[in-house]
Amino acid sequence: MRDDEMTSRSGAAAWPVLRQFIDVEALIAARMGRRRATAALYEFLRFGMKQAWACLFGGLMVSLLIATYLFYPPHAALARYDFLFLAALSLQAMLLIFRLETMEEAKVIAAYHLVGTIMEIFKTSVGSWIYPEDCFFRIAGVPLFSGFMYSCIGSYICRAWTLFHFEFKAHPSTGWLVVLSVAIYVNFFTHHYMPDMRWALFLAAAVLFARTRVYFVNWREYRWMPLLLGLALVTSFIWMAENVGTFTKTWLYPNQHAAWSMVSAGKFGSWFLLLIISYTLVALIKKPAERIVASPHPDQDEHEIKALQAANA
Repeated sequence: MRDDEMTSRSGAAAWPVLRQFIDVEALIAARMGRRRATAALYEFLRFGMKQAWACLFGGLMVSLLIATYLFYPPHAALARYDFLFLAALSLQAMLLIFRLETMEEAKVIAAYHLVGTIMEIFKTSVGSWIYPEDCFFRIAGVPLFSGFMYSCIGSYICRAWTLFHFEFKAHPSTGWLVVLSVAIYVNFFTHHYMPDMRWALFLAAAVLFARTRVYFVNWREYRWMPLLLGLALVTSFIWMAENVGTFTKTWLYPNQHAAWSMVSAGKFGSWFLLLIISYTLVALIKKPAERIVASPHPDQDEHEIKALQAANA
């Protein structure tokens, strides 16, 4: 998003349910921004709220895993996995109907659902992990809800991109991202029969993103971090979510059949590579904007100016 656009449009405006609160939130920001301590508190809370909104779909799916593990009747007529699938479909429908999700996000979710399901079919066939429960809605033994777990990642990136007004310095071309992503995806299949190329893929990712900075706006000014660091941080939360998935026995790795143990640190690398695929799918839709103007620009200038005028009237 360009700077002149950003001064007249908050990231929250992408979702009608949030749009109605922009002016109220700006009034709170104007009042809390008068003192350094309250301004710091407000910015911290604002960051947390944005992250929570970006995680909406993923957070709801993880909540479903926990809730069904704790409370779903073990001998119900509808299998737990089938309930999760129907619940995920209903959740998607409600998010779109109530405009809590944009069609742009829905496209990313659908694409990654397909990519994830194909990989699930192969990985379960070679014993990488299993789904221990029976169900009706499945393909080759893979419950259809599983694809939604991959989609959570794409949904988060897409929503965060809008909320934080991502811009970049030295962003790699989407063409090279596609090449890397295809190589990563292929390696997830071929490493069972050929040498594992993941270290070469890690190196390629490091070279491709070595100089890339992601600029983002939480409140009044642009901040930045190396994109590789951002991807690593997101990967750490995905790894935590996977531990929730295995703890709730939604899926299990071979070493977890007898008793649960934490997912191995080696899976961190796998999820990092999968995250690159998800990031590429979002980048193809979002078309990364190169940061040109170095001066900071607030997220809600016009709204905060009006709020300050109202507060001082």
